[in-house]
Amino acid sequence: MPVTIDQSRVPPSWASRNARERTAAKNGHRSAAAEPVRIALVNNMPDSALEDTELQFCELLENAAGEIPVELHLFSLPDLARGDRGRQHIAAYYSSAADLSNSRFDGAIITGTEPLQPDLRDEPYWGSLAGVLDWAAENTASTVLSCLAAHAGVLYSDAIARNRLPDKQFGVFSHQHAANHELTRGIPESVRIPHSRWNELREADLLAGGYTILTKAPKAGVDLFVKKRKNSLFVHFQGHPEYSTLTLLKEYRRDIRRYLRQERETYPTMPEGYFGSHARQILNEFRAEALKDRNVERIADFPEAAIVDSLEHSWKSSAAGIYRNWLNYLLRHKPSAVRPSEMQAAHD
Repeated sequence: MPVTIDQSRVPPSWASRNARERTAAKNGHRSAAAEPVRIALVNNMPDSALEDTELQFCELLENAAGEIPVELHLFSLPDLARGDRGRQHIAAYYSSAADLSNSRFDGAIITGTEPLQPDLRDEPYWGSLAGVLDWAAENTASTVLSCLAAHAGVLYSDAIARNRLPDKQFGVFSHQHAANHELTRGIPESVRIPHSRWNELREADLLAGGYTILTKAPKAGVDLFVKKRKNSLFVHFQGHPEYSTLTLLKEYRRDIRRYLRQERETYPTMPEGYFGSHARQILNEFRAEALKDRNVERIADFPEAAIVDSLEHSWKSSAAGIYRNWLNYLLRHKPSAVRPSEMQAAHD
C-alpha cells in the first residue's frame, strides 16, 4: 500500500516513485481493511540529509505497511539553522512543528539533528523539541524517537545523559532480543541494524529509568527500547533501521572529506559489517594514498563506483518487520480524531 503525503505537498523524490498507485490512493481508492494510519514525521535532519531522510522513512513505511494505508504529514522544528535550499524545501513541503499543538495523530516519528553543543539542552532548538515531546505524549498512540532524538528524549524526560564513545559506533550490527514485546513479535532472533553515532545510552541507566530494552548487540549496545509516557508508547532507536543501502557509504565518504579538509584529526574508521572483503581492500588502498597526501581534492578519486554494486540492504526485512508491528500497534490504539480545540468548543 503506497504511503501518501498530505495536502499534495509531496517532495519530488517521493512523488516520482510509484506515481500511479499513489494517485489512486490519493483519489480515495484505499484498502477497505482500515482507515489510514496518520503519522507526523518531524524531520529535523540538517540540509545535507533532509531529503534523504524523508525518502528513507517513506520507503521503510511503505515496505512495512502491507495492506495498511499510511498517511504521512511532514513537519520540522522552526528554529533549526538551515541554508537557502533547506529553507526552500521546508517552505514548500513541510509544516512547522509549532502547528502540532492542536493536532492529534495516530503516531509520530521524530528525528534528531547534528548537535553543536556537548549538552543537548544548550542547543537553540531544545525548547521546541521539548514541546514536541510533550505534545506527542498526549496526542499520539506511539512515538518513534530516532537516534539523537532518542538521546534527547531520555535526557528531557528522565535526565539520563548520553556518554561519549572513544570512536564512532559505525556499521551494521547483529542484535538479539532482550525481552518479549509486541514490537518484536515475529522478528528473527538476530536482527541486523545500522548505527552511526558518537555517543551511547547505557543499559544500566535505561533500566534504572524504567525503560524496557527490546534489542541489544554485544558490540553496539542497546538499540530498541520503550517506555509509556502518558497516552503514548515511546519507541527509541539508537540505530537507524530506516537507512537505505547506500547511507553508510555516503556518511563514510563525508567523514573522509572532513578529514581531508582537516575538519577532524583522524582518518575515519570504516563501518563494520557493511563492506565485503574486496571493497575493504579497495578502500584501504584509498586510505593509504589519502594518508600520504592529505588534500581535499583527493576525494574526487573516492572509489564509490568500484564498490557500490557489492553493498547489500541486509537490514531491510528486519526494519520492515519492526515497523510493521508498530503500524499494527497504531491501528489497535488509534486515539480520538478530535482536536483539543474542537473538544473545548464542544464544551462551551
